[in-house]
Amino acid sequence: MEAILALSIGVFAGSGVWLLMRPRTFQVIIGLSLLSYAVNLFIFSMGRFPIGRPPVVPPGTVTDAASYADPVPQALVLTAIVIGFATTALFLVVMLAARGLTGGDHVDGKGRK
Repeated sequence: MEAILALSIGVFAGSGVWLLMRPRTFQVIIGLSLLSYAVNLFIFSMGRFPIGRPPVVPPGTVTDAASYADPVPQALVLTAIVIGFATTALFLVVMLAARGLTGGDHVDGKGRK
C-alpha cells in the first residue's frame, strides 16, 4: 500500500511539474491541480493508515494512541481540497479573460502563432 501511494504521489508531482513548464495556460492550471493533489496525498499519508481499528477511541478505555489515525491531516486535506477547487475556478476565469483580451492562451501573452 505504501509503495503504491508513494508512486502515485511521485507521478502526480512529476506530471504537475512537467505541465507547469508547458506554454499554454490550461496546461499550467492542470499542472497546478496535479501538484495540489500530490501534496494532499502526501499530507493525508502523514496521518497513518491503521487497518482494522476503530476511528474513535471508546470512552473509558485505555488504548495506545499510536494505533489510531490522526484527524488533523484529514481536516487539513479537506480544507486544501476546497481551497484548491476555488483557486482552480478562479484561474480558469482569469485564463478565459486573458484569452479574450490577447486572442491566445500562451503564458507569455503573445497570442496566436
